[in-house]
Amino acid sequence: MSELRRQLTFTDATLLTVGVIIGGGIFVAPNLVARQLPSPPWIMAAWLAAGVLSLFGALAFAELGSMFPAAGGQFVYLREAWGPLPAFLSGWTGFLVIYSGALAWLSVSFAAYLGEFVTLAPWGSKLVSLAIIAAATLVNALGARAGAKVQDALTVIKIAGLAIVIGAAFLSGERAAHAAAGTVSAGGFGLAMVACLLSYDGWVAIGMVAGEIRDPQRTIPRALFAGIGLVVAAYLAANFAYLRLLTPGEIAATDRVGAMAASRGMGAAGGAFLAALTMISVAGSCNGWMLAVPRMYYAMARDGVFFAQFAQVHQRFGTPARAIVMQGLWAALLAVSGTYEALAAYAMFATWIFYGLSVLGVLRLRRARPDAPRPYRMWGYPLTPLLFCTVAFGFVLNTLVQAPRPSFSALGLIAAGLPAYWFWHRKRSESPL
Repeated sequence: MSELRRQLTFTDATLLTVGVIIGGGIFVAPNLVARQLPSPPWIMAAWLAAGVLSLFGALAFAELGSMFPAAGGQFVYLREAWGPLPAFLSGWTGFLVIYSGALAWLSVSFAAYLGEFVTLAPWGSKLVSLAIIAAATLVNALGARAGAKVQDALTVIKIAGLAIVIGAAFLSGERAAHAAAGTVSAGGFGLAMVACLLSYDGWVAIGMVAGEIRDPQRTIPRALFAGIGLVVAAYLAANFAYLRLLTPGEIAATDRVGAMAASRGMGAAGGAFLAALTMISVAGSCNGWMLAVPRMYYAMARDGVFFAQFAQVHQRFGTPARAIVMQGLWAALLAVSGTYEALAAYAMFATWIFYGLSVLGVLRLRRARPDAPRPYRMWGYPLTPLLFCTVAFGFVLNTLVQAPRPSFSALGLIAAGLPAYWFWHRKRSESPL
């Protein structure tokens, strides 16, 4: 069985992290935040707090990634900390709902923003969604370097475009007239934090390609620091720019905050510029997930708990091509059928269960394997992982109480993986050595 090739650099890993995280959230999520926080300082505080909390999660993954620098990321960390079953359930849910649904949503969003420039019939929008998934699948099946080069280019373009929008806000003569801020509640701040955290999601991607990163013990922690730091700075600058041009009330009243701010700062062309930038951002996030996620299925197959074909590495391209193609096909089916919308509520609930377990794994492994090599030890231990886990499991419990139907549906989807795990586990046990 061929091995994956270590050919991704620090720059590739950093831009992968940035490119996956910065999708369309920063242009839309400020609306959700402003609905809960009518105060500019509190809006900025929510984005900063969510960034710091995301950094804590990334630090935990940096320690785990330096300990286990193999393809698979979260699947590997959960397997080492909690055993093969929780690890499998995370990968199973990722394939079925979380990452496939994210890819489907990104492809549909790309088509929606393309509709700003050309009129698309419903069937035309579906064709565009299929095309963006097909392009990401093809590029990444042809090689990790090919996928990384596309990712690097799209990420640099989106950062430059976001910088133009931010710069225009400060160079423009427009200035919002802010009134006295309204009251802020703890519950409102918590809901705003959820929207911010969703926009920071994606820092798990780098661990999935750890088997192809050069010098992973050093590169993974450094790339996570650099990537998350750049995203936090970009998000704070973007929100500061929005608040320079728009009041919290105006932000709360529009679903397309970025477009309105770009129009105020750049004139009539601003909306079109923002639509094009969003398309590039979404395409970059789609490509990044397609580069990273199939490596989880590759690791699962190598452990004998997923389709055996997913463990095959293409002799010429050096990629888990079959896992990539299958990921593309399943995401395309979700996009065309529209079922990704129904799965979205389940996905976030499931995602934070496995995030919490993964970060809690740092605490478990520190106790269970105190002498194991740790090229990087997360800063602030044990306070930082405990704080992250408190928020993660608090989010899960609150969702279970406030939205029991999608929460129990998500638990049902996770539980559906149990017979699948027992099937593959038994098949592996019965196979000759």
